[in-house]
Amino acid sequence: MRQWLRRIGIILLLLVIYLLVWPVPIRPVAWQAPSFAGYAGAHARNERLGNLRLVSVAPHVGPEHIAFGPDGKLYTGVLDGAVLRMNPDGTGIETFVETGGRPLGLDFDAGGRLIIADALRGLLAVQPDGSVAVLADSIALDPIRYADAVKVASDGKILFTDASTRLSPREYGTFDAALLDILEHSCSGRVAEFDPSTSATRIIAVGLCFPNGVELSADETSLLVAETGSYRILRISRDANVLDVGAELARGGAQARVLLDNLPGFPDNVTRGAEGRYWTGFTKPRSQAIDDLSGKPFLREVILRLPKFLWPVPPVYPHVIAFDENGSILADLQDPAGRLPETSGATEHQGMLYVQSLHASALGILPFNPGAGPPRSP
Repeated sequence: MRQWLRRIGIILLLLVIYLLVWPVPIRPVAWQAPSFAGYAGAHARNERLGNLRLVSVAPHVGPEHIAFGPDGKLYTGVLDGAVLRMNPDGTGIETFVETGGRPLGLDFDAGGRLIIADALRGLLAVQPDGSVAVLADSIALDPIRYADAVKVASDGKILFTDASTRLSPREYGTFDAALLDILEHSCSGRVAEFDPSTSATRIIAVGLCFPNGVELSADETSLLVAETGSYRILRISRDANVLDVGAELARGGAQARVLLDNLPGFPDNVTRGAEGRYWTGFTKPRSQAIDDLSGKPFLREVILRLPKFLWPVPPVYPHVIAFDENGSILADLQDPAGRLPETSGATEHQGMLYVQSLHASALGILPFNPGAGPPRSP
């Protein structure tokens, strides 16, 4: 019996040592998560997203972002590296191009090129004939580790986010790299601008905690950026130069401000719709466990030493919202039944709302008329 107790004691000691000192890929930073206000007010629970018509993209998964091309077709990137093309009603699905990476943000330039923020390859341009070119995979010799969102301005310049300069999806995969970056909260993300006329890239802002979606204000002087790791949407001056966003917010400077704060989930893409609306989707809802760990960096390290199924990944909760440039909530659509998981965003197009997903094998379509009450199934 004593021998068995000794063995059990040694095993427990080794387990404690493992949980305390085994190397993990992150260096967590203490921060204070805002107290979650719950599903109330503008975000009161509802089922307005429950009538989505699902369009299967199987065997592909992860139509994470949607853009409409000059040909009127819908384009979306999927997990296996393909960009799919289809009719706006979801029929006629075909593979437009294989990027060899993971296409996330999509937009078209004035010449009809599809511009892609590819998490594995950087900033790409695809000609209408399907030929692919790398526009930028580094900034001043520093690799673009996690190209995430992209927006082409009317002057042809390309705005994009490099969501993490610490954790690469090449090493950990897109979802795990994002989760690790958010748990670390070192705020290593940045927003940059690529000029096709000179092939030069400049950094607009740094110090962002997993900057995900990016969109231009109506006058194109500001960027609206979804800061996933801090549950907020920021407004940043486009003419800023290597702006430290955290420092700028702390001193109340004019080049960055919080547009929406303490959101009910992790915001992802940002798109501009009609009548001054902007849309974002929440890939996951808030997690009290994650919030409680915000000021406990050591415990976050310990959690990463546990089996992955014990990591504090929030449950499925489809949820998208519309807001304006002043930060007012214009629409809130939820689906407690979880039919389309991990809603990474919504794209408004000709009276329809196209809802994206990070991991589903489908995208959703829903008529959207803000003056006609809750949306109905098409």
